[in-house]
Amino acid sequence: MSPSPSVVALVPARAGSKRVPGKNVRRLGGHPVIAYTIAAAIDSGVFADVIVSTDDERYAEIARHYGARVPWLRPAALAGDASPDVDWVEQALRELKASGRAFDCFSLLRPTSPFRQASTIRRAWAAFKGEAGVDSLRAVERCRQHPGKMWIVRGRRMTPLMPFGPAAQPWHSSQTNTLPEVFVQNASLEIAWSRIVLDGRTIAGEVVMPFLTDGLEGFDLNSPEDWIVAEHHVRTGEGRLPPVSAPPHPAS
Repeated sequence: MSPSPSVVALVPARAGSKRVPGKNVRRLGGHPVIAYTIAAAIDSGVFADVIVSTDDERYAEIARHYGARVPWLRPAALAGDASPDVDWVEQALRELKASGRAFDCFSLLRPTSPFRQASTIRRAWAAFKGEAGVDSLRAVERCRQHPGKMWIVRGRRMTPLMPFGPAAQPWHSSQTNTLPEVFVQNASLEIAWSRIVLDGRTIAGEVVMPFLTDGLEGFDLNSPEDWIVAEHHVRTGEGRLPPVSAPPHPAS
């Protein structure tokens, strides 16, 4: 039996969020939200290391409090609003390799998916390991609004975003339940071979397999309204946060 590939968890936590300032360390259910991603990653037993990539020393201190490692601060040039993921992921993998810790694979676990469980990660890792010939795995969920019903507006005219279907019955004029099932990616997790970043400068590669999230596993905190919904789920018990063994960080 061949050995299982090595894999590192990479948790991005830059400090410059505009829509929700400080969202990666904002409190939810008693802890800064990043605590739940770190706890789920550690408890999954999947990773040889859990690394937080941040440009902020306060974020780094909070991450260490909850058990992650922060071996370096992310350079400001890789932490802007428009900085692509591949840049900081490549930097992290090369830093790890230079320190003698090269990994076959990596997983991106974003702090804004607090309802992702350790079992979610284990399920995704088992699926990725069991699938031959893929470059990466990406979490997806069924679209709530079908893109076949969407339009591009230019001035006083518009055209269908997806101009498919017969002329007599285009998708935009069809019943939604008759259209092909469509999925949208969410921020819950990604897994990929390190070679696609180090050799190909992409975090997805060309052959991507789906990982269908269940319920709130793919819920993403990206707006003030999302926080209201998440707090409701926590308050009512409809949403289960991963257990965190560390005491609440005093300064977060």
